[in-house]
Amino acid sequence: MNNVITVGLDGTPESLSAAQWAAREAGLRHARLRLLHAWALRAHGAPHSGDDDEQAAWARRIVHEARAAVQARCPELPMEDELVVKDPLEALLDAAGRSDLLVLGSRDATPMARYVLGEVGLQAMSHSDVPTILVRAQQNPESTARNGCVVVGASLHEPCEAMLAFAFDTAARWGVPLRAVLGRHLPAYAYNRGGGVEPYAVEMATKDAQWELTEALRPWRETFPDVPVEHCVMMESAAPALLHCADDAGLLVVGRRHKHRALRPPIGHVVHAAAHHAPCPVAVVPHE
Repeated sequence: MNNVITVGLDGTPESLSAAQWAAREAGLRHARLRLLHAWALRAHGAPHSGDDDEQAAWARRIVHEARAAVQARCPELPMEDELVVKDPLEALLDAAGRSDLLVLGSRDATPMARYVLGEVGLQAMSHSDVPTILVRAQQNPESTARNGCVVVGASLHEPCEAMLAFAFDTAARWGVPLRAVLGRHLPAYAYNRGGGVEPYAVEMATKDAQWELTEALRPWRETFPDVPVEHCVMMESAAPALLHCADDAGLLVVGRRHKHRALRPPIGHVVHAAAHHAPCPVAVVPHE
Protein backbone atom coordinates (compact mmCIF):
# COMPACT_ATOMS: atom_id res chain seq x y z
CA MET A 1 0.00 0.00 0.00
CA ASN A 2 1.31 3.44 -0.96
CA ASN A 3 -1.21 5.27 1.23
CA VAL A 4 -1.56 7.91 -1.50
CA ILE A 5 -4.51 8.86 -3.70
CA THR A 6 -3.68 10.74 -6.90
CA VAL A 7 -6.12 13.02 -8.67
CA GLY A 8 -5.42 14.26 -12.19
CA LEU A 9 -6.21 17.96 -12.64
CA ASP A 10 -6.83 19.83 -15.90
CA GLY A 11 -8.64 22.95 -14.74
CA THR A 12 -12.15 21.74 -15.55
CA PRO A 13 -15.07 21.58 -13.10
CA GLU A 14 -14.97 17.80 -13.51
CA SER A 15 -11.39 17.55 -12.25
CA LEU A 16 -12.24 19.84 -9.33
CA SER A 17 -15.10 17.50 -8.39
CA ALA A 18 -12.68 14.61 -8.73
CA ALA A 19 -10.33 16.36 -6.28
CA GLN A 20 -13.15 16.75 -3.75
CA TRP A 21 -14.10 13.08 -4.08
CA ALA A 22 -10.48 12.00 -3.76
CA ALA A 23 -10.03 14.19 -0.69
CA ARG A 24 -12.95 12.60 1.13
CA GLU A 25 -11.70 9.12 0.28
CA ALA A 26 -8.19 10.02 1.40
CA GLY A 27 -9.60 11.18 4.72
CA LEU A 28 -11.44 7.89 5.21
CA ARG A 29 -8.29 5.93 4.34
CA HIS A 30 -5.96 8.19 6.37
CA ALA A 31 -4.01 8.67 3.15
CA ARG A 32 -2.18 11.55 1.50
CA LEU A 33 -3.75 13.33 -1.46
CA ARG A 34 -1.56 14.02 -4.49
CA LEU A 35 -2.70 16.86 -6.79
CA LEU A 36 -1.21 16.16 -10.21
CA HIS A 37 -1.11 18.38 -13.28
CA ALA A 38 1.04 17.67 -16.32
CA TRP A 39 1.49 19.43 -19.62
CA ALA A 40 3.23 18.31 -22.78
CA LEU A 41 6.84 19.11 -23.56
CA ARG A 42 7.68 21.71 -26.14
CA ALA A 43 8.95 20.44 -29.45
CA HIS A 44 12.59 19.39 -29.25
CA GLY A 45 14.87 22.30 -30.13
CA ALA A 46 12.09 24.88 -30.01
CA PRO A 47 13.27 28.20 -28.55
CA HIS A 48 12.08 29.22 -25.11
CA SER A 49 9.16 31.63 -25.23
CA GLY A 50 6.77 33.46 -22.98
CA ASP A 51 4.23 30.74 -23.71
CA ASP A 52 6.21 28.36 -21.52
CA ASP A 53 6.05 30.72 -18.56
CA GLU A 54 2.35 31.32 -19.15
CA GLN A 55 1.66 27.59 -19.25
CA ALA A 56 3.61 27.03 -16.03
CA ALA A 57 1.68 29.83 -14.34
CA TRP A 58 -1.60 28.30 -15.52
CA ALA A 59 -0.53 24.90 -14.16
CA ARG A 60 0.24 26.42 -10.75
CA ARG A 61 -3.14 28.15 -10.76
CA ILE A 62 -4.97 24.87 -11.51
CA VAL A 63 -3.30 23.10 -8.60
CA HIS A 64 -3.68 26.10 -6.27
CA GLU A 65 -7.44 26.30 -6.91
CA ALA A 66 -7.86 22.59 -6.29
CA ARG A 67 -5.82 22.76 -3.09
CA ALA A 68 -7.85 25.71 -1.81
CA ALA A 69 -11.15 23.93 -2.55
CA VAL A 70 -9.99 20.79 -0.77
CA GLN A 71 -8.60 22.64 2.25
CA ALA A 72 -11.90 24.46 2.68
CA ARG A 73 -13.57 21.11 3.39
CA CYS A 74 -10.65 19.03 4.68
CA PRO A 75 -8.24 21.45 6.37
CA GLU A 76 -6.24 18.72 8.11
CA LEU A 77 -5.78 16.47 5.07
CA PRO A 78 -2.11 15.97 4.10
CA MET A 79 -1.53 16.94 0.46
CA GLU A 80 1.29 17.21 -2.01
CA ASP A 81 1.48 19.00 -5.36
CA GLU A 82 3.02 17.44 -8.43
CA LEU A 83 3.44 19.68 -11.47
CA VAL A 84 5.41 18.03 -14.24
CA VAL A 85 6.39 18.96 -17.79
CA LYS A 86 5.62 15.57 -19.23
CA ASP A 87 3.19 13.79 -21.49
CA PRO A 88 -0.06 13.81 -19.46
CA LEU A 89 -0.78 10.11 -20.02
CA GLU A 90 2.74 9.12 -19.03
CA ALA A 91 2.52 11.33 -15.95
CA LEU A 92 -0.82 9.85 -14.88
CA LEU A 93 0.36 6.26 -15.26
CA ASP A 94 3.62 6.99 -13.45
CA ALA A 95 1.73 8.59 -10.56
CA ALA A 96 -0.80 5.74 -10.52
CA GLY A 97 2.07 3.33 -9.99
CA ARG A 98 2.88 5.22 -6.79
CA SER A 99 -0.72 5.38 -5.58
CA ASP A 100 -3.55 3.25 -4.25
CA LEU A 101 -6.17 5.01 -6.39
CA LEU A 102 -6.21 7.23 -9.47
CA VAL A 103 -9.13 9.70 -9.60
CA LEU A 104 -10.14 11.49 -12.81
CA GLY A 105 -12.87 13.87 -13.88
CA SER A 106 -15.39 12.62 -16.42
CA ARG A 107 -17.57 14.83 -18.60
CA ASP A 108 -21.35 14.45 -18.69
CA ALA A 109 -22.52 11.97 -21.29
CA THR A 110 -24.67 13.36 -24.09
CA PRO A 111 -26.28 11.60 -27.06
CA MET A 112 -23.52 12.95 -29.30
CA ALA A 113 -20.62 12.23 -26.92
CA ARG A 114 -18.27 9.48 -28.00
CA TYR A 115 -15.72 9.45 -25.20
CA VAL A 116 -16.77 11.29 -22.05
CA LEU A 117 -13.29 10.89 -20.60
CA GLY A 118 -11.30 12.23 -23.51
CA GLU A 119 -8.41 10.31 -25.02
CA VAL A 120 -5.95 10.79 -22.15
CA GLY A 121 -8.45 9.76 -19.49
CA LEU A 122 -9.59 6.77 -21.53
CA GLN A 123 -6.01 5.56 -21.99
CA ALA A 124 -5.16 6.13 -18.32
CA MET A 125 -8.21 4.17 -17.20
CA SER A 126 -7.37 1.39 -19.66
CA HIS A 127 -3.75 0.95 -18.56
CA SER A 128 -3.60 1.95 -14.91
CA ASP A 129 -2.35 -0.75 -12.54
CA VAL A 130 -4.61 0.53 -9.74
CA PRO A 131 -8.36 1.19 -9.48
CA THR A 132 -9.40 4.33 -11.38
CA ILE A 133 -12.34 6.43 -10.16
CA LEU A 134 -14.32 8.55 -12.63
CA VAL A 135 -16.21 11.52 -11.17
CA ARG A 136 -18.47 14.00 -12.93
CA ALA A 137 -18.87 17.66 -12.06
CA GLN A 138 -22.36 17.40 -10.56
CA GLN A 139 -21.53 14.47 -8.29
CA ASN A 140 -21.18 15.64 -4.68
CA PRO A 141 -18.68 13.47 -2.77
CA GLU A 142 -20.51 13.97 0.52
CA SER A 143 -24.01 13.04 -0.64
CA THR A 144 -23.00 10.08 -2.81
CA ALA A 145 -20.82 8.44 -0.19
CA ARG A 146 -23.24 8.94 2.68
CA ASN A 147 -26.54 8.16 0.99
CA GLY A 148 -25.77 5.69 -1.76
CA CYS A 149 -24.89 2.03 -1.68
CA VAL A 150 -21.94 0.47 -3.47
CA VAL A 151 -23.04 -1.40 -6.59
CA VAL A 152 -20.77 -4.04 -8.11
CA GLY A 153 -21.18 -6.00 -11.30
CA ALA A 154 -20.71 -9.68 -10.50
CA SER A 155 -19.16 -11.92 -13.13
CA LEU A 156 -19.40 -15.66 -12.56
CA HIS A 157 -17.37 -16.63 -15.62
CA GLU A 158 -14.28 -14.42 -15.25
CA PRO A 159 -11.93 -13.64 -12.35
CA CYS A 160 -13.48 -10.92 -10.22
CA GLU A 161 -11.76 -11.24 -6.84
CA ALA A 162 -10.05 -7.84 -7.11
CA MET A 163 -13.30 -6.15 -8.06
CA LEU A 164 -15.30 -7.76 -5.24
CA ALA A 165 -12.54 -7.06 -2.72
CA PHE A 166 -12.56 -3.39 -3.68
CA ALA A 167 -16.36 -3.17 -3.56
CA PHE A 168 -16.75 -4.88 -0.18
CA ASP A 169 -13.85 -2.93 1.33
CA THR A 170 -15.35 0.37 0.14
CA ALA A 171 -18.83 -0.50 1.43
CA ALA A 172 -17.33 -1.42 4.82
CA ARG A 173 -15.32 1.80 4.99
CA TRP A 174 -18.28 3.96 3.99
CA GLY A 175 -20.72 2.09 6.23
CA VAL A 176 -23.22 1.49 3.42
CA PRO A 177 -24.86 -1.62 1.89
CA LEU A 178 -23.44 -3.41 -1.11
CA ARG A 179 -25.60 -4.39 -4.07
CA ALA A 180 -24.25 -7.20 -6.25
CA VAL A 181 -25.75 -7.20 -9.75
CA LEU A 182 -25.77 -10.18 -12.09
CA GLY A 183 -27.06 -9.66 -15.60
CA ARG A 184 -27.82 -12.79 -17.58
CA HIS A 185 -29.55 -13.52 -20.88
CA LEU A 186 -32.50 -15.87 -20.81
CA PRO A 187 -31.62 -19.41 -21.95
CA ALA A 188 -32.90 -20.57 -25.31
CA TYR A 189 -35.44 -22.93 -23.72
CA ALA A 190 -37.22 -19.97 -22.13
CA TYR A 191 -38.56 -18.84 -25.52
CA ASN A 192 -41.58 -20.47 -27.11
CA ARG A 193 -42.23 -20.90 -30.80
CA GLY A 194 -44.34 -17.76 -30.95
CA GLY A 195 -41.44 -15.57 -29.91
CA GLY A 196 -42.67 -15.07 -26.34
CA VAL A 197 -41.20 -16.36 -23.13
CA GLU A 198 -42.39 -19.07 -20.78
CA PRO A 199 -42.92 -17.61 -17.27
CA TYR A 200 -41.95 -20.86 -15.56
CA ALA A 201 -38.69 -21.05 -17.51
CA VAL A 202 -37.89 -17.44 -16.62
CA GLU A 203 -38.55 -18.17 -12.95
CA MET A 204 -36.31 -21.24 -12.97
CA ALA A 205 -33.47 -19.43 -14.80
CA THR A 206 -33.69 -16.56 -12.32
CA LYS A 207 -33.56 -18.91 -9.33
CA ASP A 208 -30.51 -20.69 -10.78
CA ALA A 209 -28.73 -17.37 -11.28
CA GLN A 210 -29.62 -16.23 -7.77
CA TRP A 211 -28.20 -19.44 -6.30
CA GLU A 212 -24.96 -19.05 -8.29
CA LEU A 213 -24.61 -15.44 -7.16
CA THR A 214 -25.24 -16.38 -3.53
CA GLU A 215 -22.53 -19.03 -3.65
CA ALA A 216 -20.05 -16.69 -5.35
CA LEU A 217 -20.58 -14.04 -2.66
CA ARG A 218 -20.60 -16.39 0.32
CA PRO A 219 -16.86 -16.11 1.16
CA TRP A 220 -16.99 -12.31 0.85
CA ARG A 221 -19.99 -12.07 3.16
CA GLU A 222 -18.09 -14.15 5.69
CA THR A 223 -15.06 -11.84 5.39
CA PHE A 224 -17.21 -8.70 5.70
CA PRO A 225 -20.04 -9.79 8.04
CA ASP A 226 -21.05 -6.21 8.87
CA VAL A 227 -21.74 -5.22 5.26
CA PRO A 228 -25.42 -5.67 4.30
CA VAL A 229 -25.57 -7.34 0.88
CA GLU A 230 -28.41 -7.17 -1.62
CA HIS A 231 -28.55 -9.60 -4.53
CA CYS A 232 -29.95 -8.24 -7.80
CA VAL A 233 -30.40 -10.69 -10.68
CA MET A 234 -31.58 -9.19 -13.96
CA MET A 235 -32.51 -11.29 -16.97
CA GLU A 236 -30.80 -8.97 -19.42
CA SER A 237 -27.26 -8.21 -20.56
CA ALA A 238 -24.75 -7.04 -17.97
CA ALA A 239 -24.40 -3.38 -19.01
CA PRO A 240 -28.09 -2.35 -18.85
CA ALA A 241 -28.58 -4.49 -15.74
CA LEU A 242 -25.86 -2.55 -13.92
CA LEU A 243 -27.20 0.82 -14.99
CA HIS A 244 -30.76 -0.10 -13.99
CA CYS A 245 -29.54 -1.06 -10.50
CA ALA A 246 -27.30 1.99 -9.97
CA ASP A 247 -29.89 4.78 -9.81
CA ASP A 248 -29.36 5.30 -6.07
CA ALA A 249 -25.72 4.24 -5.93
CA GLY A 250 -22.86 6.14 -4.35
CA LEU A 251 -20.34 4.18 -6.40
CA LEU A 252 -20.52 1.69 -9.27
CA VAL A 253 -17.66 -0.83 -9.36
CA VAL A 254 -16.76 -2.62 -12.59
CA GLY A 255 -13.75 -4.66 -13.66
CA ARG A 256 -11.49 -4.73 -16.69
CA ARG A 257 -8.78 -7.09 -17.81
CA HIS A 258 -5.34 -5.85 -16.78
CA LYS A 259 -3.80 -7.46 -19.85
CA HIS A 260 -5.97 -7.38 -22.94
CA ARG A 261 -5.40 -9.06 -26.27
CA ALA A 262 -4.06 -6.93 -29.09
CA LEU A 263 -7.17 -7.36 -31.22
CA ARG A 264 -9.56 -6.49 -28.40
CA PRO A 265 -10.48 -2.97 -27.26
CA PRO A 266 -8.79 -1.85 -24.02
CA ILE A 267 -12.13 -1.80 -22.21
CA GLY A 268 -15.21 -3.97 -22.65
CA HIS A 269 -18.77 -2.87 -23.32
CA VAL A 270 -19.73 -3.01 -19.63
CA VAL A 271 -16.96 -0.61 -18.57
CA HIS A 272 -17.69 1.55 -21.61
CA ALA A 273 -21.39 1.81 -20.69
CA ALA A 274 -20.63 2.52 -17.02
CA ALA A 275 -18.08 5.23 -17.84
CA HIS A 276 -20.50 6.95 -20.20
CA HIS A 277 -23.87 6.58 -18.52
CA ALA A 278 -23.62 5.75 -14.81
CA PRO A 279 -25.41 8.30 -12.59
CA CYS A 280 -22.69 8.06 -9.93
CA PRO A 281 -18.89 7.85 -9.67
CA VAL A 282 -17.45 4.73 -11.31
CA ALA A 283 -14.55 2.62 -10.05
CA VAL A 284 -12.75 0.62 -12.75
CA VAL A 285 -10.74 -2.15 -11.10
CA PRO A 286 -8.07 -4.03 -13.10
CA HIS A 287 -7.84 -7.79 -12.76
CA GLU A 288 -5.83 -10.55 -14.40
